[in-house]
Amino acid sequence: MRKDVLFEIGLEELPARFIDDAERQLLNKTEKWLTELRISYHEIITYSTPRRLTVLIKEIAPEQTTIEEETKGPSVSIAKDEAGNWTKAAIGFTKGQGKTTNDIYLKDIKGTNYIYVKNHIEGKQTIELLPDFKQIIESIQFRQNMRWGKKSIRYARPIRWLVALYDNEIVPFEISGVQTSNWTYGHRFLGSTIYITDPAEYEQKLLEQFVVVSPDKRQKMIVNEIKAMEEKENFNIAVDEDLLQEVRNLVEYPSVFCGTFSSDFLKLPSEVLITSMKEHQRYFPVASEDGNLLPHFVGVRNGDKRHLDNVIKGNEKVLRARLKDAQFFYEEDKSESISFYLAKLERVVFQDKLGTIADKVKRVVKITHMLSEKLQLDEQTEKQAARAAEISKFDLMTNMVNEFTELQGFMGEKYAIHFGENPVVAQAVREHYLPIHATDKLPETIVGALVSIADKIDTIVGCIAVGLVPTSSQDPYGLRRQGIGILNILKDRKWNITLDDLILSVQKLYRESSIEQRDMEQVSNDLSSFFNQRLVYLFKESGLETDVVQAVLHRTIGQLSYTLDKAVLLSKKRNEPSFKRVEEALVRVINLSKKEDSVEQINQKLFKTTSEKLLFEKYEDVQQRFKKANEKQEAKNGLNYLAELTDPIHDFFDNNMVMADDVQLKNNRIALITHVSNLILNYADLSLIEWKQQF
Repeated sequence: MRKDVLFEIGLEELPARFIDDAERQLLNKTEKWLTELRISYHEIITYSTPRRLTVLIKEIAPEQTTIEEETKGPSVSIAKDEAGNWTKAAIGFTKGQGKTTNDIYLKDIKGTNYIYVKNHIEGKQTIELLPDFKQIIESIQFRQNMRWGKKSIRYARPIRWLVALYDNEIVPFEISGVQTSNWTYGHRFLGSTIYITDPAEYEQKLLEQFVVVSPDKRQKMIVNEIKAMEEKENFNIAVDEDLLQEVRNLVEYPSVFCGTFSSDFLKLPSEVLITSMKEHQRYFPVASEDGNLLPHFVGVRNGDKRHLDNVIKGNEKVLRARLKDAQFFYEEDKSESISFYLAKLERVVFQDKLGTIADKVKRVVKITHMLSEKLQLDEQTEKQAARAAEISKFDLMTNMVNEFTELQGFMGEKYAIHFGENPVVAQAVREHYLPIHATDKLPETIVGALVSIADKIDTIVGCIAVGLVPTSSQDPYGLRRQGIGILNILKDRKWNITLDDLILSVQKLYRESSIEQRDMEQVSNDLSSFFNQRLVYLFKESGLETDVVQAVLHRTIGQLSYTLDKAVLLSKKRNEPSFKRVEEALVRVINLSKKEDSVEQINQKLFKTTSEKLLFEKYEDVQQRFKKANEKQEAKNGLNYLAELTDPIHDFFDNNMVMADDVQLKNNRIALITHVSNLILNYADLSLIEWKQQF
């Protein structure tokens, strides 16, 4: 008869950000564990709250599946000697399987006989195996594991109780001095001790003690109460998904409430109010139907509605104190000047080897000038970009950003406007931090985009130059995120500038500085590898295959939007039957040229056949048109021009022996092929693509 199994890990309150991942691990590890044990079941359900991680296994089989396992041994030529007797190899093999040579049988595999034995593995009773679930509990990893007191186990928080039930029978094991039982705890303040006699009753019994063990149900409760409040009060409450998931993991029994604050605080920038509410207090801001902030906030209490007025008053008091601080900081900051804050940057270290933030700003200004010149921007835009770069970090020294670090850039824009800066410059101060993550919005203005790239490329080149290369586990300066940001801006702007040129220019700037750096060649290789990895990721996010991406990146990254256009086109062509003849011709030329090192000039006087002459003439014709298409970044036209070489290439190979006995003739033909190959490789290394045409 199938029964239910329940395991609950009772803990001191877990950080909200740990819970979802821990619950996923519990589910995945349980599924894998049962599969490996050959124990069938109907369903696995997991639950989580700040104080517990739980798994319920529905209708588990009473025993393991019994199997017949076939084990392969050595070949007969090894298992038997010349007289036909079993060798030590055969005897040792059977002994290791708990068998004798009498159990051996033979099987033919691709013309060779091998010895085999069969093992009948009787399934054990499930109840005998369940205590090993202890290993699953101990194997759960958190973002930060700690050792508590004198306990040997490393866990996010101390384990306080353990529930382990097979139907109504306790599964015995112990972890860090805590023995399994059939009792758990309800809500810390509203509930009491609960005795579980049937795993199927677990969720309902906890609910009776003010614990909603399903995170999805807690979230639904919060959302429904917020919607009801919106309808009743004519509020517009923006429910941020990240905040919603965090709040649901802070409570075991959610109750939504609404508090108020003085309307005088609405004079503060909206970003300050929203940050104070969301980031620091975990409140949902409230707006009117037209989107203007109202002097209200929505919070979630861990408990029922009893004494909710006291809870609201307490939260209002906390928020009022925080907003008073923000108000004071705001007025204090505005009483100074931008030059005052810039001077303070001289005393703040950006990175030990890379100097102060002021040093970084000076480099960003130079890189911004360099970008402006490469893009041939008008004088006004160049001046605005230079000024934005110069003041880009001043708000880091303000009281407001010191208290609310999330507001860097936002306050820079507000204060820049206050201090009389051009609105375009002020906007760029905020935008230069964008994009903050891979899917974040990009700078809207050209000035913001320029300073954003300058700031990010300085950080990347500088960090890698002094040896701070990101690893699989560490990237303290967020170089990967900033690299993706640069690439997304370049892709979006379609500027006529190559990433390779940008990197080289910044490297040159660093070489002219007094900063002690690693070997220049190694730094270049690391930078190339770093950006290639980011590009592969970015292109794959666009649905492009890795082999196609490698084909267009084989030499340089180039102008990003053009490189992407080529990749998109080749990805389409790799599946087109009509492109097969083109691909075969171009790839054949590339493959042959890779086998030779010839860089000789082509001597037309050595041509012996018409097909040689025609290929050369076509090459010269295509070369001129391809060069113009390449300069104009016309991916489709460039590939079409290369495709015109198809028939001349096939005719050449059909009518000429490239490796002729005549050395001069051979070298001249190799030179012709090499020149044609180099032309193709200027577009992409088509030999790296796994062509998929179906016929």
